[in-house]
Amino acid sequence: MSRIVIADDDAGIGRILRDRLEQFGHEVEHVLDGVEALRLADGADLLLLDLEMPRMDGFAVLDSLQGQPAAPMVVVITAHGDMSKAVRAMRAGAYDFIAKPFDAATIQLVVRRALETRGLKKQLNNLRQEVGRQHLWVRGSDPGMAKVADTVERVAPSNATVLLLGETGTGKEVVARALHVHSARRDQPFVAVNCAVLKGELLESELFGHEKGAFTGADRARAGRVETARGGTLFLDEIGELPPELQAKLLRLLQEKEYERLGSDRTQRADIRLVAATHRDLAAEIRNGSFREDLYYRLKVISIRIPPLRERTGDILLLAEWLLDKHAADSRRRAPRLTDDVRQALLRYAWPGNVRELSNVMERCVLLAGEKVALCDLPEEFLDGALAESAAVTQTEDLFALPYGEAVTAARRLIVLKAIEQAGGHQTRAAERLGVTQPYLSRLAKQLRIRREES
Repeated sequence: MSRIVIADDDAGIGRILRDRLEQFGHEVEHVLDGVEALRLADGADLLLLDLEMPRMDGFAVLDSLQGQPAAPMVVVITAHGDMSKAVRAMRAGAYDFIAKPFDAATIQLVVRRALETRGLKKQLNNLRQEVGRQHLWVRGSDPGMAKVADTVERVAPSNATVLLLGETGTGKEVVARALHVHSARRDQPFVAVNCAVLKGELLESELFGHEKGAFTGADRARAGRVETARGGTLFLDEIGELPPELQAKLLRLLQEKEYERLGSDRTQRADIRLVAATHRDLAAEIRNGSFREDLYYRLKVISIRIPPLRERTGDILLLAEWLLDKHAADSRRRAPRLTDDVRQALLRYAWPGNVRELSNVMERCVLLAGEKVALCDLPEEFLDGALAESAAVTQTEDLFALPYGEAVTAARRLIVLKAIEQAGGHQTRAAERLGVTQPYLSRLAKQLRIRREES
């Protein structure tokens, strides 16, 4: 259901249009002048706009709507034979027009097309905003990532092949998408292929397509990803996994811009920009004979190394907050806040899985935490290093040697341990001494990793 506003000073025409559109399942409002039309336009999906109205005519309404990001699609209502005004209105920003007298089929067709176009525009705008947010994520505050982002912005407008180097989970596909969205190919497809997933004929078919009968199970012809990406960007992830026979075909694709479908002898032209990525040391792969040297240098026109998360500690908390907001929005939840001890734990952790692991941890926190993320909301292996310092504290004087967040955690741990000790190891009596409930104390002891033998 869409929200449609009809602006026409003829009450009879407004009623006819409203009844017809309500039959199509839309929410419809009818106003008699341009001032009311402009007031209700905010939040509407479609405005059916008469050009001749009191207080403010249709052209003034169109002019006022120009440049508003949430403006509805506008279809003007005009008298039959007065096409010059309709053309003028479309030049001023109207999507289409309908002429009086109306017929139901025309109204339905024009309204459906206008709403479909609005939906596509909203999807495109959302996609561009998301890619823009991801590019901010790529840049961060770390000098190494700032260099990556600067290189992306300088290289993106060209058609040069780019090789992205970095550990698994560092965000190579995000960088590849940033290259695409900042290029002249941004409105064409971005097609990603993971070369490690498929092998042999299946991978060749995935890349170049195949003809019917090319191999067992090929019951119909199929276009490959090179063809699907025509005019846009083809991203080949894990390029180091490409078998030798396909390396030769990829080299030809890069050099000659030509390829054939599997099972065909008809040469096709390729219009793509190639971005490749790998976590492997391709120079070492060349030495052991598993990767072609000529392909390596053809891929490495521009190479960009993406640093692992452990080398960009200044970005960890920035990324964590960004990912909390992202996963909270995806789950339609309110994003929890990170406590000081959790922030310290995030900074101390080695992040072997890089940004992908951080994303998974933040998604877990969104699902498990309340208003605040506590240490107990983090994965088990995460807490061992985070609590090592606080667990080593045995007296109050030691607290002052710790950062604030760790000192607070250590103090809480000492208080709980002392209360349990004074209660003879009995948690219920310890809870009474502390003025808290036994279930809360039990959760607190678990959060602070207080083992039974300690208490």
